[in-house]
Amino acid sequence: MGGYNTEPKMTGTGAAREAVAPEDEARGQMYALIAKLLSDIPDEQGLKRVSQLHGDPATPLGSSLNNLATAAATVKTEELSDEFHDLFIGVGRGELLPYGSYYLTGFLHEKPLAALRETLAALDLQADPQQSEPEDHIASELEVMSGLILGSFGEVRGNAATAFYREHLQVWAHKFFADLEAAENANFYRHVAVLGRRFLELEEQVMEMN
Repeated sequence: MGGYNTEPKMTGTGAAREAVAPEDEARGQMYALIAKLLSDIPDEQGLKRVSQLHGDPATPLGSSLNNLATAAATVKTEELSDEFHDLFIGVGRGELLPYGSYYLTGFLHEKPLAALRETLAALDLQADPQQSEPEDHIASELEVMSGLILGSFGEVRGNAATAFYREHLQVWAHKFFADLEAAENANFYRHVAVLGRRFLELEEQVMEMN
């Protein structure tokens, strides 16, 4: 899933990523974490890394992160594989369709996807051609946010990240996370949903202040 790339802005190899403020580093890594969990089934090593995460239990976001870590420490990989399949793949289709076009129009591959592709082109981004999922998968959009904030696409583009969020994520991501939280087949992924919902709520508060 995801794998966005762009033509290199610098020649040579081993160029260091632009320095990022600590708070933005944390934001970008949170986007990347949630994107990864929603795009691939974590293996044992991935679950171990998630189980070692720790947040401030006095805050809603930190509490959600701790609950996710606890779930990662106890879930079995075969159970998680079945859960992921039932939620997002299924026989014919999963319980949820995690695509912006579907949430905004009720159909796949509609105008929201076309608009997203226009934005990505304007940002000089293109999806990895080996990926079969359309770009409006929730994980892909979260990955774009991470890359813009962290400078993974060649430079830090905070203003572009805010604009991207408001146009392409804010309009549907909350509903997706609410549906995931309430999904019949969600156990481990219920914790991912709560983390995603609370993180986006905090993001929007920060964006309103800037």
